[in-house]
Amino acid sequence: MSEHARKSLDASRLEPYLSETLGLRGSVSIERFTGGQSNPTYLVRVGKERLVLRTKPDGELLPSAHAVDREFRVISALASSDIPVARALALCDDPRVIGRTFYLMEYVEGRVFWDPLLPELDVSQRAAIFDEMNRIIAALHMVDPGSVGLANYGRSGAYLERQVARWTRQYKASETARIEAMENLIDWLPAHMPKDFETTLVHGDFRLDNLIFHPTRPRVLAVLDWELSTLGDPLVDFAYNAMSWHIDKSYSGLRGVAGADFASLGIPDEVTYVARYCERTGRTRSQHWDYYIVFNLFRLAGILQGITARALQGNATNMAAKEFGRHAEPLADIAWRKAQRIR
Repeated sequence: MSEHARKSLDASRLEPYLSETLGLRGSVSIERFTGGQSNPTYLVRVGKERLVLRTKPDGELLPSAHAVDREFRVISALASSDIPVARALALCDDPRVIGRTFYLMEYVEGRVFWDPLLPELDVSQRAAIFDEMNRIIAALHMVDPGSVGLANYGRSGAYLERQVARWTRQYKASETARIEAMENLIDWLPAHMPKDFETTLVHGDFRLDNLIFHPTRPRVLAVLDWELSTLGDPLVDFAYNAMSWHIDKSYSGLRGVAGADFASLGIPDEVTYVARYCERTGRTRSQHWDYYIVFNLFRLAGILQGITARALQGNATNMAAKEFGRHAEPLADIAWRKAQRIR
């Protein structure tokens, strides 16, 4: 995790909680990590100990958003699985401590890659990083939710139906200006919806910069940011991971790789990446793959719209949120053009 941070939260309020709950004593310092657009995340130092604190943003929030208690539950459950997660330490819903619900997890030392083109690595290293990302999401979708205590973590079936409805509501609740392509997609998505493929544990936001890699090896040490996780269709979740191949790298902050010279970079193209996932899971590339991509572009545009709304309200997580959120409309345009090409 990068430690570029700015100070926030009141350390004096957290100090007695850490002493009573985790037995950690000493002066407490708190710094905020930068780079994310979701739940505010902080580095907490207590003496020589380092922890990570995740909490809800300040201000009015959209319904069901920023569920840090669900994050805590899923990383606690996955500690007994093959999926690498940071060790969950404590969940606190007492507003008297810092004013809102938060949880603490271990600090994991490693690398986070913000640019999926991986300019800091050589050709063989890039290939290994992408293969490891593929391995982890394939492994996640092979976890039996019941075996890790997550059988009731979400509902089975009708995942896409619920997701389209949810993100339509979220978009409408945060709408700041009419986006014609989003209105078209709101009508098109329910009318062309395929049935669910199967139900597994899904991450909901699985991308390269939500992974902490070993400091020197192409091995994932922890998967981060589980706030959108639930039970759902694994191919829809995987399509979100593969969405980078459909977003031009010129869209600042969206971390797309479309248009890149994959062969010279050592990065797999989409067909190769999807085929490797299918080999690992025994699944086949769905005939509805393009629909899944369109839905995920729509969902991401909705998320960006929510970021814009929070920025205008003054309670966005990232200081550059307003600039980042402006991609909602062009992203919706990409999704609508793709939708119109689907037969």
